[in-house]
Amino acid sequence: MATNGAAKLVLFDIDGTLVHAAGVGRAAIEGAMTEVYGTPGPIDDLPFDGMTDPQIVRTLLRAEGLSEPEITPGFDRLWPAYAARLEDAIDERRERMRPTPGVPEILDALEAEGAALGLLTGNIVAGAERKLSAVGLWRRFGFGAFGCDDADRNRLPPIAIERAFRHTRTRYDPGRTWIIGDTPHDIECARGSGLLVLGVATGRFSVEDLRRAGADEALPSLRDTRRVMSALASA
Repeated sequence: MATNGAAKLVLFDIDGTLVHAAGVGRAAIEGAMTEVYGTPGPIDDLPFDGMTDPQIVRTLLRAEGLSEPEITPGFDRLWPAYAARLEDAIDERRERMRPTPGVPEILDALEAEGAALGLLTGNIVAGAERKLSAVGLWRRFGFGAFGCDDADRNRLPPIAIERAFRHTRTRYDPGRTWIIGDTPHDIECARGSGLLVLGVATGRFSVEDLRRAGADEALPSLRDTRRVMSALASA
């Protein structure tokens, strides 16, 4: 085992941070919930930002009046239905899906620097793979933590860090481990594990919102590679 205080680990959120997904996840989860539970709940009223997929489903179904014993047994059917519907939604909207500005360039720059790149996302693995594959990014990440690992986003960082170790055989210092995300939930998640966090205003939240939420750094986007790399070197 190596412990390298100079090594950097960077964990990326997906929706709104790496990818503008043209609403494919919402469309797929609405269809799958209707198929399995007979209702998607008040889906038009719920912002998904920063929530894990299981958390989204439970929140919607509880709002519809379903109890936990009515919800949990449906998950075995729900997630395959969701994955299938997601593929259909991606086929329909692929031309509207794209990486957020600057993403390929910042991944190249971090790799050139020797940083380890992973995912920390509320998506289940099947959703993460399909969305990122649609924009050519899935193979850029060798490991991650996902909504199917734990419905509570705040418990995902230790999972991602352990998988980073298995992948790289390096233990990463929390002071050199960054989460990059576009919501206050990403910031709360990083803070709960003592990690650094870069907020990017590529979703619904502004730079000011992300700074108020406690981001170590906050930028309008990942477009300016030099500025992003400078921010990630600031710890």
